[in-house]
Amino acid sequence: MDNTEALVKLLLEAVSSQTKAAVSTDDIGEGDGIPVGVSNRHIHLSQEDLDILFGKGYKLTNIKNLGQPGQFACKEYVIISGPRSAIEKVRVLGPVRSKTQVEVLASDCRKLGIPPVVRQSGDLAGAPSLTIVGPKGSIYRKECAIVALRHIHMTPADAKHFGVKDGQVVKIKFGGQRGGIYDKVLIRVTDTSALECHLDIEEANAMCVDSSSKFTLIK
Repeated sequence: MDNTEALVKLLLEAVSSQTKAAVSTDDIGEGDGIPVGVSNRHIHLSQEDLDILFGKGYKLTNIKNLGQPGQFACKEYVIISGPRSAIEKVRVLGPVRSKTQVEVLASDCRKLGIPPVVRQSGDLAGAPSLTIVGPKGSIYRKECAIVALRHIHMTPADAKHFGVKDGQVVKIKFGGQRGGIYDKVLIRVTDTSALECHLDIEEANAMCVDSSSKFTLIK
């Protein structure tokens, strides 16, 4: 073996060693097979607020089942209004909840004139307030508007499979020409969850992600 061959061999060994060191068993395609759900702005209503906005005893109309069991998109829309402006045709999602929650995009917050408060669903303490207008009435709902924290729904069996736990924060990496890494992705584990990663439409568009996209889960 001459000096050139020896040098090439040493270089190849060094590259191979660096590649092995850079790849962790915690981030090898673990997100493959997790569906991606992309959501636009929407609202969850309590029965009390549904009665005010649409009429006493009103029942929501299911037009499409969503990825999570029992959740569905409704034909009903409302208007949401903040200090600066209003947004029309905000879709209602069912079923009714114990508290009304409006999930908006970061750009919606600028239009409405409210701060973009990023929260896990249900964490409404101190969230911005909005006026909500329906066909039969309107309400001023305090502490209701959040930008949803990106998250992955899964069952305990899924969590065991992926080696994560409820409340853990992970990263997800998308490929493609506009791919990249999203940090601060919350793991949400319940017995009734369906395996699904939730992003809002702005997050998805930033990386050209849709429901067919695959990602790597980085713990």
